[in-house]
Amino acid sequence: MVSQKYKEMLSAKSVIREMSAWAVKRGAEIGYENVFDYSLGNPSVPVPQEFTDKMIELLQTRSGMELHGYSQSQGIVSVREKFADYLNRTFGMNYTAEHIFMTTGAAGAIAHAVRAVTQPGDEVITFAPYFPEYNHYVNQTGAVLKVVPADTKSFQINFDELEKLLNPKTMALLINTPNNPSGIVYSTETIKKLAALLEEKQKEYGHDIFLISDEPYRDIVYAGVDAPYVSKLYDNSLSCYSYAKSLSIPGERLGYIAANPKCTDSELISVMCSQISRGIGHNCPPSIIQIAVSEVLGVTADLSVYEKNMNILYDELVKLGFECVKPGGTFYIFPKALEEDSVAFCQKALKYDLVLVSGDSFGCPGYFRMAYCIETEKVERSLAALRRFVEKEYNIKKL
Repeated sequence: MVSQKYKEMLSAKSVIREMSAWAVKRGAEIGYENVFDYSLGNPSVPVPQEFTDKMIELLQTRSGMELHGYSQSQGIVSVREKFADYLNRTFGMNYTAEHIFMTTGAAGAIAHAVRAVTQPGDEVITFAPYFPEYNHYVNQTGAVLKVVPADTKSFQINFDELEKLLNPKTMALLINTPNNPSGIVYSTETIKKLAALLEEKQKEYGHDIFLISDEPYRDIVYAGVDAPYVSKLYDNSLSCYSYAKSLSIPGERLGYIAANPKCTDSELISVMCSQISRGIGHNCPPSIIQIAVSEVLGVTADLSVYEKNMNILYDELVKLGFECVKPGGTFYIFPKALEEDSVAFCQKALKYDLVLVSGDSFGCPGYFRMAYCIETEKVERSLAALRRFVEKEYNIKKL
């Protein structure tokens, strides 16, 4: 008999993936260049030439065993040393290789991090709007995900609602900054306030509360935006990173957990994660990718394209009367829909070959996400379709 649990999950597939599949199917009918697909957060800017050159060099000069063999469970030691050194130089930390655990992307990092600091029945708090897969990353560990309602005026943390959810069962908070889907970056003020609250609650409850920081968009921050390194401001923190967005290599699936050297049992987190891998099979990212990335640390794709796309979309959305908090990073924007039912709103948009994602699955009904990691010329061409959509469906003309 097949698993009933996973069979039931088939009725609740990822809305993002379903909208992306619709776009691909529609593209086969009318040409994908004519489908304005804002569904999937798939990086669109080219991979840096330095990374490509390094991959070629490695294939030409290193042994097959070094490049294609299994790495150690925690990741290649020399790679972890380089990552620790880079983080120390960049953020003023004191990591060593022993604080780093290599993972298959940020998803793998979160999957390990949650298991490392919780037990079944414990509670993990996150903040709406949030990446829908957090439900599975947390709930399938036996821990329980609790969601703080969004502060839709700023999309910073809603502290009044957070305090209502905090209780002795709270063992971890899972934050995402810069945030998918809102594009908002938590400010230094926000993180300091959160850290102070967690310090207070740790003393009150008599146990650690870990802050798991999901940071795959850490390098996509726009000019003048305050973007603190979370682990610099709270000791019991685990930084979960991915190179999918900064290097435009999501298919290579490389990330890491960096356990704050000041956190409880910091020297054990990485080795614990290697044991966690034995149960979830989410270990040993490709050796060649570990090595290649470690030799181009600090290099990124041309991320400036995303800020340009954001400004084009934000300006047009505001002119059309949408309520929208301006993103501070990522490649997402999260406006309020023009009707209460954002699922219906997104369905209507399909008639104009505009592929949008409802905010319902992000824990924020009434809003919708646009992933603007597409070519700038396509963003510009999509504006006409956006205008037709709001004019014909909602009788709204450009202000």
